[in-house]
Amino acid sequence: MRELLPLVPRPGRYLGIEEGAVRPRAANGRSVLRCALAFPDLYEVGMSYLGQKILYAILNARPGTTAERVFAPCRETAALLRARRVPLATLESDTPLAATDVIGFSITHELCYTNVLYMLDLAGIPLRAADRIAGDWPLVLAGGGCTLAAEPLAPFVDAMVLGEGEACLPEILDVLAASRSEHLGRPDLLRRLARLPGVYVPGLFIPDAAGGLAALEPGLPRPTRRVAPDLDQVPYPSRQVVPFGAVHNRLSLEIARGCTRGCRFCQAGMIYRPARERGLPAIARLLDHCLRDTGFDEVSLLALSSGDFSGLCALFGDVADRCGREQISLALPSLRVGSVDDAILRRLAGIRRTGITLAPEAGSQRLRDSINKGVSEEQVLRHVRRLAAHGWQQVKLYFMIGLPGETDEDLAAIIDLCRKVRDTAREADRHLPRIQVTASISPFVPKANTPFQWEAQISRDETRRRVDTLRDLARGERLIKLRWHDPDMSWLEGVLARGDRRLADVVERAYRHGALFCSWIEGFSLAPWLRALEEENVCAAGYIGGRDPELPLPWEHLACGVSRRFLLAERERAKQGLLTPDCRYDACRQCGVCGTGDASAGITAGVVGGEAASIRNRLNFAARDQREALCPDPAARKELEEPPHSPPGNMPSPGSPRIPAGTSPELAVKAVRYRVWHAKKGLSAFLSQLELQPLLERAMRRAGLPLAFSQGFHPLPLISFGRALPVGMESEAEWFSATLREPMSADALWRALQPCMLPGMDLGRVEAIPVHGKTLGASRERFVVSLMDSQPSAAVFLDMWRAFAEASCRPFTYESKKGPRTLDLRPLLESFTPRDPAGPSDPPAVAFVLHWETGYLSPLAFVRAVLPDISPERLRLVKLEQQLEGWKPW
Repeated sequence: MRELLPLVPRPGRYLGIEEGAVRPRAANGRSVLRCALAFPDLYEVGMSYLGQKILYAILNARPGTTAERVFAPCRETAALLRARRVPLATLESDTPLAATDVIGFSITHELCYTNVLYMLDLAGIPLRAADRIAGDWPLVLAGGGCTLAAEPLAPFVDAMVLGEGEACLPEILDVLAASRSEHLGRPDLLRRLARLPGVYVPGLFIPDAAGGLAALEPGLPRPTRRVAPDLDQVPYPSRQVVPFGAVHNRLSLEIARGCTRGCRFCQAGMIYRPARERGLPAIARLLDHCLRDTGFDEVSLLALSSGDFSGLCALFGDVADRCGREQISLALPSLRVGSVDDAILRRLAGIRRTGITLAPEAGSQRLRDSINKGVSEEQVLRHVRRLAAHGWQQVKLYFMIGLPGETDEDLAAIIDLCRKVRDTAREADRHLPRIQVTASISPFVPKANTPFQWEAQISRDETRRRVDTLRDLARGERLIKLRWHDPDMSWLEGVLARGDRRLADVVERAYRHGALFCSWIEGFSLAPWLRALEEENVCAAGYIGGRDPELPLPWEHLACGVSRRFLLAERERAKQGLLTPDCRYDACRQCGVCGTGDASAGITAGVVGGEAASIRNRLNFAARDQREALCPDPAARKELEEPPHSPPGNMPSPGSPRIPAGTSPELAVKAVRYRVWHAKKGLSAFLSQLELQPLLERAMRRAGLPLAFSQGFHPLPLISFGRALPVGMESEAEWFSATLREPMSADALWRALQPCMLPGMDLGRVEAIPVHGKTLGASRERFVVSLMDSQPSAAVFLDMWRAFAEASCRPFTYESKKGPRTLDLRPLLESFTPRDPAGPSDPPAVAFVLHWETGYLSPLAFVRAVLPDISPERLRLVKLEQQLEGWKPW
């Protein structure tokens, strides 16, 4: 694929040279298992996914195994691959997918099913597992939460990993290696895999008379979800891949897995049980190692419900102190209403006071109790008052529509709650402003393995009616905005989420009709799916309709952990509006996962220290260590509802204007400033300036450079850059300047920073410049352009340059931010000189100098204007030198 980099949009997606990326070991014949970790979405989305980073580190640390990454290319890149007959390949070594041994897809949601087929097709691999029995095709695996109910994808994969990959994947690779040394065929390999705990081989299960699926062969064990019982025993990568512009471009530090709150609509809260916390000492060690090895400037403490972490008060205080010393942002996502106390809110406010998200899920208390949300209106309003007292002025509220039993009165309650949230701070303290409320509305999608898996989903027309009802109710309301999820997309998600194998033909047809990137609003279309359903004579209503609890479900041949008995009991409690407490801090509810009492565990544990570990909730403390923000005691609650008496640090007092959090004085000291010259050659030439700037900052953090920071709401390191280099153009003379808060010699800076630079970005000289003063730009630059093949001839190539130089005027029209502009290019060319080839095989080349007194144009665009008939991938343009303003001429 790399030969197409000059032609593809955003080529940084396909380079594979990020910090932390593994340089693949040379394969010695068939002695190395080559694994491709595939994510069926764009690079920017996939590089935000923590699961792939964990598996990447584990597999590359395994002797005899190399793991690389591959993502779904955009449509434009796919068209190029097909037109040039270039197969989809891995990032790190550009190995075609068909030449790997294992392809492991991460299936994070149902709308990515067609993208799995898209990637297999671009790789030239047969889509159906049955068509890969003969031939030396890679083993195609799928993992992720969806695999516990992914029958529409089943015919396309060889095996599915049920549960956590750390517990399963090493054993799968052991079986694969042994089978390869024994020269077993694929059918025998799949039978061996099917006997591993946590592995499901769809081809060994067929429909039975009852309407479900049953094992094809006697004695085949029931596929059961497998977990890592103790997170402290599971490897966690400190040296993670630092991406080139991901959606969540930060350090995700996993502090816990699983959630036992028991929200009845939540699939993750059921299938990821039990709740397991990483130990506080382990988290502290990982934080230090991860920040040292990645250089990230933002940390996110990751969990399904981070506010329920039993040691959150101790953890957050330590992490906030650690990050504050180095101007590192800290995020605490997935906070439930009232799940953090006043002390943590105060610390969060000192870090940032942007918008915050709360999830009441329903407007009325009746519906919140039905879904077991465990949050009252009073608690929501109290939480918002605390936020307002600490300086927050924006709140985002998540709601679902279409929940079982919902009425129009429940819809009206959503807008009513939004009004109360908007006004509650002002009512409590007239000095506080009203809150800006954004209500995000998502249609309810019944998910497999939840108490609502038997419920009906409302139709697309009914979804639109309810959205329109909410819009009418909110019309004219100041400071209340509505956002809603596409009803067509939610409807399709509902069809696939509870689908069976009959939908596999629909998925393939929809792909053939152009259904791709179906979770992206920009490119989503329901038409290919409706056409595929019609052509396969499949009625979608049967998939979104209610289910009979007496009949088997398409996924019940797999054991997710929670029992059918528990799910039915919770469904009945939902109808009665009864709450079920969190078993972490309350009595066990016999859900079936942990095997309490006389029951056996509903899932399989990994092996720790050679022995099977017990399956149970694992917490740091038996009770949460923070003071309850939603304290039931009236006297204590009154104290909590009072605004802070004395603002800590830079916190505003009620009614005062917002002031920046600022930078501690020692971080703003300007001791010395250097200009650092570096190359940008090879694959690094395809990085854009926007991608490069954060990468250089992180490189300097990894190098331990004492960066100085600006002051204000968002303190930034004092780093400046020269004029942006066009994407795809190489340079031997790029630079950036950095201000340090502590004295450091130029030589010491070079030695510290050079090992942290990306391939192709070797450092040149480091020179001291004034701490204060304007950053100089280039007034003149020298380049060389080479013709990479023999067409056209060297003579024609040089004639094009002579014709340009002899012209009195060369107008060039380009699109600017203010519309079309025309520039005379001829004055930009100061001189050009043909280069003598060093040998008969050297390509023809021209050295030339451009100066920018009369204007500026991308040197790449300039060369294309001089050589309009030569395709860009046949040219190599390199900047050799640049002269800064005020310097003496060459």
